[in-house]
Amino acid sequence: MSDDLEILRQDVLSELAEAADLRAWDAIRVGTLGKSGRLTTLLKALGKMAPDERKARGVALNRLRDELTRAVEDRGKALEAAELEARLVAERVDVSLPPPPAQQGFIHPIARAVEEMTAIFGAMGFSVAEGPDIETDWHNFSALNTPDHHPARTDHDTFYLPPAPGLDVTRVLRTQTSGVQIRTMLAQKPPIRVICPGRTYRADHDATHSPMFHQCEGLVVGKGITLGHLKGCLIEFLRVFFDKPDLPVRFRSSYFPFTEPSMEVDIGWSRRTGEIGGGDDWLEVLGSGMVHARVLANCGLDPREWQGFAFGMGIERLTMLKNGIPDLRSFYESDIRWLRHYGSDPLAPALLHEGL
Repeated sequence: MSDDLEILRQDVLSELAEAADLRAWDAIRVGTLGKSGRLTTLLKALGKMAPDERKARGVALNRLRDELTRAVEDRGKALEAAELEARLVAERVDVSLPPPPAQQGFIHPIARAVEEMTAIFGAMGFSVAEGPDIETDWHNFSALNTPDHHPARTDHDTFYLPPAPGLDVTRVLRTQTSGVQIRTMLAQKPPIRVICPGRTYRADHDATHSPMFHQCEGLVVGKGITLGHLKGCLIEFLRVFFDKPDLPVRFRSSYFPFTEPSMEVDIGWSRRTGEIGGGDDWLEVLGSGMVHARVLANCGLDPREWQGFAFGMGIERLTMLKNGIPDLRSFYESDIRWLRHYGSDPLAPALLHEGL
């Protein structure tokens, strides 16, 4: 091998040994074996040499090319293996350690749904009204025009409490938050615009029912209130809550003792895929109606002067539909893994102007 080829060989091997990463290695590879590389330039010059010199020079250049090609490939593989090892060490995670503190706190889906409902109805001018979990039979049933023979008043549907000493009233764990509506109409004069979120209790327990669950009811009382106001309010709420601007909503006639006329509210839904707003099926999500004249009269309001509408929805039900939660019982099992999956960031409150 001639002196210039030996010098090239030593230079390239020395440069490869000193290459600290793949970027430096690639610069050596291109500078030696690339289209304008040092060895490639020498190979191109063979055509200008005499035939006798070209033969001997060609053999030497081909041997050098094979040797340098193997050296470049071997060094490249070594550098790749070293970089992979360094990356694996840097990204190693000890799965036996607990998660960082910042990932341990989450807002429960029920609390998040209440926040969202409050934000939506708050933008419509509603305020939040609250009442006791233990109600009198009058507030829970009689004032709402519920007859004595109604099935909801039976022991197998309602939790009745023992009589309180000195009180001649029947007490129950409220089966709905409608008692808050009664208390609101008794405590303040119209116009009234409130929602009543809170816990409710019924003697029922399976995959779709719980003895303790949450409701959000709403009440509007004023002059000239019509079904149009009711429909506009609920359509807007459902479309914002489910983030579906074109969500199909329909109203079906029904019966509730405390409203007349009464309507069930359905939303568009796909039975096959479970998609909200998709498909040709309908799914009932809440009940509503115009406040019955007897309910207004029971609260000291003249039905000829005041009109109103009311609605009620199960918070768990809407939360399950929105988040794809299949079993109601998982809301109360205190499984931290479930909460991490369905919970919300405690530092991201429900604000309409930022999107829910």
